[in-house]
Amino acid sequence: MAPTVLITGASQGMGKATAQLFAQKGYDVVLAAREADRLHSVAQEIREQSCQALAVPTDVSDSQQVNALVEKALDAYTRIDVLVNNAGICMTAPMAKTTQQDWQDIINVNLWGYIYTIQALLPHFLEQKSGTIVNVGSFGGKVPLPNMTAYCTSKYAVTGLTETLRLELEPQGIQVCGVHPSVTNSDFLERAVFRSEATSDTENQRQQMGEILKSPVASQPQDVAQAVWDVVQHPQAEVVVGTGAIATTAHRFAPSLTQWLLQRSFSN
Repeated sequence: MAPTVLITGASQGMGKATAQLFAQKGYDVVLAAREADRLHSVAQEIREQSCQALAVPTDVSDSQQVNALVEKALDAYTRIDVLVNNAGICMTAPMAKTTQQDWQDIINVNLWGYIYTIQALLPHFLEQKSGTIVNVGSFGGKVPLPNMTAYCTSKYAVTGLTETLRLELEPQGIQVCGVHPSVTNSDFLERAVFRSEATSDTENQRQQMGEILKSPVASQPQDVAQAVWDVVQHPQAEVVVGTGAIATTAHRFAPSLTQWLLQRSFSN
């Protein structure tokens, strides 16, 4: 029987690339995301490669939908071996322009979405005394980024969740790994929220990010997918993907200098 992976945020970008890679490696794949049409399209692409794929449209910020996702996955495949928490949203905005609703939306998806899937799957992992949880965070969960307070807060929380959960679950045979992408050239701009004091500033932010995504500093979705695959095959605490590794290392040894450089790079 083939191993099974459940991937959230699997309809595009890093999640889609991860699903495709695991399918190529012989895994049955359970795909979750909010956009049903895109999700089913990815599942169909995988099936056309003679691989098994189950698409379950899911809003991970809704615990009942997440519970239903896990139930459907176990009904279809009996066993789940790997959970890849990848669903997320991004927002660039100063604190003064970040509403309470913005905070709720970001925390609900980026943090509670991870907690809900872990809670739903954990009894299964504990019963089988094995499993791997991969939380896809961000280098923004290791290094503070200008005008991204809400986003970085959610990603720092994911880092803490991952590191603490590892201490609890590894003695019980369950691996917990963190994969932290740098800026990744996927469908980021389609979903990202930009907000500033003026409309022109907001458009400048979007254009600036577009230029970064096209530059050599940006990673590709396949880079992140490969990192996820590698930590599943060879468990380790965390991997920072791409140029984000430079920023996280620099921040560890020279935080003030790193923050100054990031402010110059990301601020208008």
